[in-house]
Amino acid sequence: MLALCISADSSNRLKLAEVDEPNCNANEALVAVHSTSLNRGELRLLAIRPDGWIPGQDIVGIVERAAADGSGPAAGTRVAALVDQAGWAQRVAVPTDRLAVIPDGVSFASATTLPVAGTTALRTLRHGGDLAGQRILITGASGAVGRFQIQIAREQGASVTAIASVRHHGDLRDLGAGQVVESIELAEGPFSLITESVGGESLTHAIERVAPGGTIVMFGSSSGELTPIGFRQFVPGHEGARLQTFAYYTSGSAIGTDIAWLLDLVAAGRLVTRVAMTVPWMDIGQALDALRQRSFSGKAVLTVA
Repeated sequence: MLALCISADSSNRLKLAEVDEPNCNANEALVAVHSTSLNRGELRLLAIRPDGWIPGQDIVGIVERAAADGSGPAAGTRVAALVDQAGWAQRVAVPTDRLAVIPDGVSFASATTLPVAGTTALRTLRHGGDLAGQRILITGASGAVGRFQIQIAREQGASVTAIASVRHHGDLRDLGAGQVVESIELAEGPFSLITESVGGESLTHAIERVAPGGTIVMFGSSSGELTPIGFRQFVPGHEGARLQTFAYYTSGSAIGTDIAWLLDLVAAGRLVTRVAMTVPWMDIGQALDALRQRSFSGKAVLTVA
């Protein structure tokens, strides 16, 4: 079968190559991949992984062979899944607890946006507990995760303030943000939950705006800047506040159940996905360049031949 593999000889460090078919464990279904999407964290993996390694985490396709242990959906079922690697391939072995059936009416492209970005949004918000009536601040809100966070928080009864450049303000209000401001310095706290993906000065200002006993969930650092942190930033005024780091691969089991919940919201028209660009997987360089340049809001989807 074909897969996109790391190659130091390629300008974008990827080449389409013949690789071995995946071997399925008893609890794994063999999925024929229709599409995959790009995540910002994969840019770093492309730079550090060795030749021959196959990237890819978001996959959508059709079950070609059901799991031998009888778990999971039957052959022929449309599914979405989150895998740790090897998703940029024609076929992938997927543990059945990491995949979800795509409801009728939800397109492959729409489903492809959900596994990493959607579950990250859902699981970061869970650190706030019952969100009904809470005031929540979301930095980096125009990205795929932020867009999902706004909608899920709104769905659960929270009041959302989002940080994004001016060109995104109207769009994010339409998704459910009660207030959208251009910089975190303009956000009027306190907030019981802050999801923080920028780092540097943004995290410093987030600490200044977290409520006593509140939580800041750090799940990225798009600025690349470090943040000096000290006790005096929390006292007085932010006593008992908590800094929580988040990475999807350490966030617990039942990823498939969460993807299914998100897919049901999409099917019901209560969660809007955005596919910013769709390209064949042999043109991945175009999508990677756009991702690096932050030239789109939403997700880039690769269709697999």
